[in-house]
Amino acid sequence: MIETQASRTAMMVAGYRARATARENPVCDDRWAAALAGDHGIELSHRFDASFPHMELWMAVRTAYLDAQVRAWSESFSQVVLLGAGLDTRAARLARDGVRFFEVDHPATQAHKRERLAAAAGYPMDAATFAPCDFEREDFLDRLAAAGFDADAPAVIVWEGVVPYLTEPAVRGTLHRVATGCHPHTVLLFDYLMKRMAEGAPDLPEHDKQTRQMVADLGEPVQFGINDPVPLLYEEGFCHVRAISFNEICLSLTGSYDRARMFRFQHVALASRHVHTLL
Repeated sequence: MIETQASRTAMMVAGYRARATARENPVCDDRWAAALAGDHGIELSHRFDASFPHMELWMAVRTAYLDAQVRAWSESFSQVVLLGAGLDTRAARLARDGVRFFEVDHPATQAHKRERLAAAAGYPMDAATFAPCDFEREDFLDRLAAAGFDADAPAVIVWEGVVPYLTEPAVRGTLHRVATGCHPHTVLLFDYLMKRMAEGAPDLPEHDKQTRQMVADLGEPVQFGINDPVPLLYEEGFCHVRAISFNEICLSLTGSYDRARMFRFQHVALASRHVHTLL
């Protein structure tokens, strides 16, 4: 897919964050999501509800959990990298004195995002340092270094909503680059799908098949899933790994559980070369 603007998937994600934020007791809080999503992003999110009615809560849970992780790690780390940032607004929402946020994404996506942000009242345009990168032709760490990122200092890297849409070699390449090119205390956070969902098992429920098809129709088909990330992460250079399911996160954040949500097929992983006590 040749990227000429923010992906439709990114717009839909922003639409869900906007809807979740507007709830009376919101799980997540992103006051700029609506401006980034636009009417089209909101419309896409409502269309997606037909195949995955729990997607708004799913997105709120993912956003809130990763927000909490960034807040915790940025107490001791001075660099936050949003890898494949899309329409993320953490640089503005989670700003902290002495902490620098970097956003890495395709130049066209960043140009589209900056245009939308310029029209969003009150958005701090200098919240993030943009590191444009054509991932097919350029090394993202090289582009980060050119933007001022210090590879000799630890960072927290958020790789949200990207891994399922990549091939396994692309996932491995990024993992290896982080493990070998960043400070050993650097923490990488990413979400992933289990294989049965990612690969479209023949016995998947019909609504799961519809979910996969709609994502594909948006131009970003699901390609990669993994049941246990430990072997993969170990092979690419990590020695500290923790994984948590969306069911566990949702239960902690909302006090609720529902098997029908199918959240057990989605997880968030934390990986580092250094053994950390903070999870």
